[in-house]
Amino acid sequence: MADPSGFLKYGRQGPPRRPIPLRLKDWNEVYEPFDEQDTRIQAARCMDCGIPFCHQGCPLGNIIPEWNDLVRTGKWAEASDRLHATNNFPEFTGRLCPAPCEAACVLGIGDDPVSIKLVEQQIADYAIGHGFGLTPRPAELFTGRSVAVIGSGPAGLAAAQQLARAGHAVTVFERDQRIGGLMRYGIPEFKMDRAVLDRRLAQMEAEGVTFVAGCNVGVDLTVERLQGDFDAVVIATGSTVPRELTVDGRHLDGVHLAMDYLVQQNQVCEGTRGAVDISAEGKRVIIIGGGDTGADCYGTALRQNAASVTQLDIHIMPPATRDPSTPWPTYPLMLRISAAHEEGGERVFGVNSTAIEGEDGQVTGLHLVEGQRIPGGFIPTEGTDFHLDADMILIALGFVGPDRPGLLDGLGVQLSPRGTIVRDAEYMTSVSGVFVAGDAGRGQSLIVWAIAEGRSAAAGVDAYLAGSSFLPDPLEPTAVALR
Repeated sequence: MADPSGFLKYGRQGPPRRPIPLRLKDWNEVYEPFDEQDTRIQAARCMDCGIPFCHQGCPLGNIIPEWNDLVRTGKWAEASDRLHATNNFPEFTGRLCPAPCEAACVLGIGDDPVSIKLVEQQIADYAIGHGFGLTPRPAELFTGRSVAVIGSGPAGLAAAQQLARAGHAVTVFERDQRIGGLMRYGIPEFKMDRAVLDRRLAQMEAEGVTFVAGCNVGVDLTVERLQGDFDAVVIATGSTVPRELTVDGRHLDGVHLAMDYLVQQNQVCEGTRGAVDISAEGKRVIIIGGGDTGADCYGTALRQNAASVTQLDIHIMPPATRDPSTPWPTYPLMLRISAAHEEGGERVFGVNSTAIEGEDGQVTGLHLVEGQRIPGGFIPTEGTDFHLDADMILIALGFVGPDRPGLLDGLGVQLSPRGTIVRDAEYMTSVSGVFVAGDAGRGQSLIVWAIAEGRSAAAGVDAYLAGSSFLPDPLEPTAVALR
């Protein structure tokens, strides 16, 4: 395993980003292709650390040292097999995951960590480009059991693929007009080209997964029919209820939820919408929320030729390097600069919105105060009130739970106090045969967690269906009973 001196010979390198003036003129992916030999060099930085923590930092348990060494030695097909053994969609996570594995890299204790995310994407893209990354793997035997997966985001797709490969008949229902969930309608094209998603969906169809778009289960398809037609159900609807901003002026014209804004532009980019109704062109844009969704709005507004873009974060500015409060191997508190943040605009930290002002029903500005974020609240600093002019305000404060009227109440699943769906260790809800995966059960989280949960829920479903295929022996009280 590993080049024992690779981490001493080579420095960390990431993929080059396209020149800012060019990428602001289109919606193409920000990153340029990375050289094959350079990828092998980056993989060679993976040291023989003895007890690797990287695959423990990864929710999927990716066996990272093994595929790093396979890439180092040019064994790309074997590296792809090893990567796909734990991750259904490495071409997604290589582009979209914030890489908690790198935060847990042993080399990162005293040096820059291995470029794990880069190598992961390169393995996936190399395999696809050379014709073996998307080879269908249909089941050899079929169980005769059927499963409905509700929601086609990363959790739903992962569950569907695992269940289809286990031999079950799988149907994925999506209430939007196209399959893909957040990856199609929430993630900007400049972060992941939709061709990356579409070619994976084609592979899943070839493996026997049936996709039904434009069907709102619980409304268009009754819960009674759902449970009558399928032997098991997986709820993977995501966390879709936006966290609201409760200040005066919230409902002025020009104040929008982030997802309403992003969805329209993504529909235009894929050709299913003619033009956006919410545009930043020529406007002074303020984004309330310092997370990834806010950064997605940031890059989108710049590409729409906003006059100015300002992103607000309630937290104080973190340090440039790992904060002592988050020691290795935990995910570090530190300043993160996305590609969008390089492209212009401004970020303001340690502020809280107090009121939105407007004129003739149209937003004109935002009142703020400086202070410190504490658990459950914000402590304002006296005398630090200030005002920013704005023609458009985007609220990007995250999500608080699933919202599927007709489905969740129709099934009768139990909800936790925070609005997520209650489940057991096998991912089954309070209703027998109904499972939940991803943000709907976990709460808002990372794409890598969604895929991991989809795989785990699929294992729970498979065990449930296998157990229910054995009838109890009436003469033997200890026999396996129907689940």
